[in-house]
Amino acid sequence: MAQDVKTAEQILQEKGGELYSVGEDATILEALRLMVENKVGSTLVEEGSRPVGIYTERDLMRNTIDPSFDPGTARIGDYMTRGLKFAPHTDNAYELMDKFLGLRLRHLLIDRDGQFIGLLSIGDVIRSALQERTRELEALQLVVQWEYHEEWKPRR
Repeated sequence: MAQDVKTAEQILQEKGGELYSVGEDATILEALRLMVENKVGSTLVEEGSRPVGIYTERDLMRNTIDPSFDPGTARIGDYMTRGLKFAPHTDNAYELMDKFLGLRLRHLLIDRDGQFIGLLSIGDVIRSALQERTRELEALQLVVQWEYHEEWKPRR
């Protein structure tokens, strides 16, 4: 049954693999507008065309408690999270969950042949894994129900 577990690439295909990004010199407010317009919780930060960081809703939460923080003037390159982590497009949902938990991440870039093809959140991956587990349980339940009815004999 586990052979049906979706890969990172398949999860991206269902979700849509659009990557949203801003340049390092963009303001936090510009990045937030992009995130709101596209209904996403994060944006990549690029130096040229190469992703060098990520900015998330959680980063905004941390930044806003600083009284000197002004999203209209703050340069995203100064506030982004560096050290992007990625996984190969062939990792399945369970392998991805291990990475999210082991690395304590909420977002993970997906790589295929040296190119980033999308960004998955932990929610995307948990949803996929739960869907697979539900399919497995439903299949097992059918087997158990069938065996019960096949083996059932009236008492005499």
